Amino acid sequence: MLYSLLKFPAKLAIKIYCKRLRIDKPDVLNYNGPLLLACNHPNSFLDAIILCTLFKKPIYSLARGDAFKKNWAANLLRQLNILPVYREREGAEHLQKNYRTFDACIDIFKHNGIVLIFSEALCINEWHLRPLKKGTARLAVTAWQQNIPLQILPIGINYSDFKSFGKHVIINTGEIIGKQNFAQSLQTDGILLNDITSNLQTQLSTLVYEIDANDEVKHSSIFSTPLSYIKKYLLFLPAIIGWIIHLPFYFPLKNFIYKKAKHTGHYDSIILGSCFLGYSFYLLFVSLLILAVTGYWWGFTSFLIFPLLALSWVQWKDDFPA
Repeated sequence: MLYSLLKFPAKLAIKIYCKRLRIDKPDVLNYNGPLLLACNHPNSFLDAIILCTLFKKPIYSLARGDAFKKNWAANLLRQLNILPVYREREGAEHLQKNYRTFDACIDIFKHNGIVLIFSEALCINEWHLRPLKKGTARLAVTAWQQNIPLQILPIGINYSDFKSFGKHVIINTGEIIGKQNFAQSLQTDGILLNDITSNLQTQLSTLVYEIDANDEVKHSSIFSTPLSYIKKYLLFLPAIIGWIIHLPFYFPLKNFIYKKAKHTGHYDSIILGSCFLGYSFYLLFVSLLILAVTGYWWGFTSFLIFPLLALSWVQWKDDFPA
């Protein structure tokens, strides 16, 4: 229920937060299950938010188990279709709980659902694909052993940067992987796990951009798509107004979160989540203030216009600010 309620406003938030969002094969967004989305993991829970807002059907995401320590957090995350996966570093005593999560995933597949797994099992802000873990393959094999026609879709998600509004996001999708791809490996689980992981690693290596952090030329050639002079001119005034209006809300929040999370790899996701939760209150406060000063009409229209002014600023600003 909560997932469905938040999906539309989250989709609007992503349109403001991301200056460009491009997917190479838009038709995959209409896929039905049973489907396992096998994705790289460069940008914390923002990766899941973007994919959940894009796909037509609901997505169930797998997340690190330590986020479920408190009961209120666990209940909230489950209402958002998020299931826990525990790693050894979080305590070997928790590893058995993964069986419950795998059982939940199998049940989702039986009902033609979609599950998102981050096959690297680690989030680092970088333009690089790390070696994949075998959890994706194990989940697929478990489904195939129960005669579930599960398919795996490799997804490479690429960000122009990890610290600012107005980023460019490019989503590349690979070829569907199914049980039929491994007819020669099905007799031995160990070989099958290796073959699935190897296939997935090979595909993702072509979907995830490898860019050195200091290679500005390659970075610009992939992500830079400057606005035309006409659009720059037309957006100038609403962009400046939008920047001024949102300055009291965004910059104190940004500075506070940056100090707390700049070295964690989660800053980008936290700033988006904080803006998503807090912006409606700020918008309501400013709208009521305008209403009190100018009257009903301007107070009402400001509630509608301010997000458009924010969008104008994001579209107008330089592509890759420091």
